[in-house]
Amino acid sequence: MGVYLVDVGAQDWRGEHEGGYGEIASALDGELSGRGLPRYEVPAECRGLEFEEKLSPSMDGFVELCRAQLTRDEEEMLCGWSVLVPVPLDETIELPVGSAYTDTTVVAGAPQVLALAQRLAAVIGLPPMLPVSRTNLDLTNWFLDGQAEQTAAARPGPWAEDLDAAFYVALYVRAAQHSLRRGCPILFS
Repeated sequence: MGVYLVDVGAQDWRGEHEGGYGEIASALDGELSGRGLPRYEVPAECRGLEFEEKLSPSMDGFVELCRAQLTRDEEEMLCGWSVLVPVPLDETIELPVGSAYTDTTVVAGAPQVLALAQRLAAVIGLPPMLPVSRTNLDLTNWFLDGQAEQTAAARPGPWAEDLDAAFYVALYVRAAQHSLRRGCPILFS
């Protein structure tokens, strides 16, 4: 068990079946339409379950990093969403539809989240050689199974001083990149 960040495929995004996100998709369509934007469609080739990471390390250092480097609005944009979509959104959109852990759903745009996460990655000097095998839990396992510690010993820097914070920076970068690359939503499950 635990909290996971996962991608959603086209079938489940509009699905009204159990485990589907049709209610969220419809509510988001209404909000986008009200802003003069087209409805968001997940590409048919996106099947989901291609991105999965477990949120298990402590977030304390990451929260401190965000508060030191971001404005309150930027922190909310980066950390306050429950659904991430590959649509440019200048601000988050709150939907009156329940999500996995809250009574409402907060939607953020992946381009904005990526820009903020990359700023934090630059501040801590996050190394570019993080795992990129694109298998589920790859990043989680790299940080939790000791490989991050080995890399930190060989390549010290601000990122290595708090590996839990570095994990979350890398997680948000990777989630936004995946959303943009595949055109799919990412959400907490």
